[in-house]
Amino acid sequence: MARTKETRANAAPGAGTIFTLRAIGLVLAARWLFSMSQMDLAAALTSMASSPWACINLVFLFLLVFLPGARPVAERPFHPLPQWLRQALRLFAFLGFLFAVWSVGAFVASAGWRRAMQAVAATNGWLLAAPLLYAAVIWICRPQPLWRTNIAARRFAIGRYAVSLDPLTRTVVVWAERRKVGQYDARELSVRWASGGHAPSTPAPTPAVVFGAAGEPGASAAPVGSVAAPSLARSALGLRPKVELLWDSPAAAGHNRQTVFRAALTTEGDRVAARALDTTLRQV
Repeated sequence: MARTKETRANAAPGAGTIFTLRAIGLVLAARWLFSMSQMDLAAALTSMASSPWACINLVFLFLLVFLPGARPVAERPFHPLPQWLRQALRLFAFLGFLFAVWSVGAFVASAGWRRAMQAVAATNGWLLAAPLLYAAVIWICRPQPLWRTNIAARRFAIGRYAVSLDPLTRTVVVWAERRKVGQYDARELSVRWASGGHAPSTPAPTPAVVFGAAGEPGASAAPVGSVAAPSLARSALGLRPKVELLWDSPAAAGHNRQTVFRAALTTEGDRVAARALDTTLRQV
């Protein structure tokens, strides 16, 4: 199969993520240097040496600007960053977000809303932009699968797990974010819908079910939608359906009926991918 030549107009998937993270890092670094420039050099170095937060911020900015080990690869469109770098950026961004929210909240509580609005105008909105930038880094580095679901290519994405099926060799490769969980025989895998989950296919509407004999006073009819009442009740309670991928190999002594992964179906795409994976494994 001919491969598409990567040009400037056709960049590798993941290049946009690297560009966005680096741009956020440059904006934070520029603002930080601007704040340090308003102080004397000796006072700035002394405050940086005595402040743990300044050291954490320096490490965070270094990782965010230089992104060591980051490289866009077509096979990993959602994971151009190494796993250690992704986790480190999430941690530092979370700490920075907490510090920014706490600083802004403490200033608003002590100075009042009127002076807070004046400070926001004086800093050109930086008091609000800084927490949003940290939150953007957290969202970009969130757990996600390697790729989107492509049923025709037999690639499925459920939660943070990615499943790839090779119809020629009948093998299935499972990835947890960027980490390879394992390679399995497709005939030894099955999908189990955990308690609180929905069936792989929606049952057809059935007529009303009559309880009791005809003509009896206690006879009552259940409405058509009563079958889905437990599922609606679970949704109302905020319980998310879950799905499990099971590996049952008769040749692996001591490893029979193992759970490869268990994921919550948070979006409609996860539900569609789980149903398609279940159907594909049944057809192998």
